[in-house]
Amino acid sequence: MANEAECIETPTIFRRYTIADATAVPIGSLMKLITPCTVELTAADNDPVAGIAWEEKTANDGITEITVACNGKWNMRASAGVAAGERVSCSGANTLTKVAAADLLFSNVGVAESTQAGAGTIVVRVNIA
Repeated sequence: MANEAECIETPTIFRRYTIADATAVPIGSLMKLITPCTVELTAADNDPVAGIAWEEKTANDGITEITVACNGKWNMRASAGVAAGERVSCSGANTLTKVAAADLLFSNVGVAESTQAGAGTIVVRVNIA
């Protein structure tokens, strides 16, 4: 698995967002909200998460909308140790870490359903409001 999330339980909540035509997005990419109803790829700790790309988008394809998933169960990449039951938030490009007191509410992605001692793949129950 690359750093993109891999769906293991189909989501039921989806949203459509505007995206720049020049942006390339692999399926399963963690997307951040940059302005009302506009997204781009996550890149930094505390990026406000809009969802997970449900479709691939090729750069300069003329498409300026993308569907993102806002729930479901996913294999996702943790940048540090996470224990089952801990809330996780965006820690960078397609990566998560356990929620810390200083994390912004909108960077939260969901709850870890597996434990990982260090960086690696975890199962996450995604719940993006």
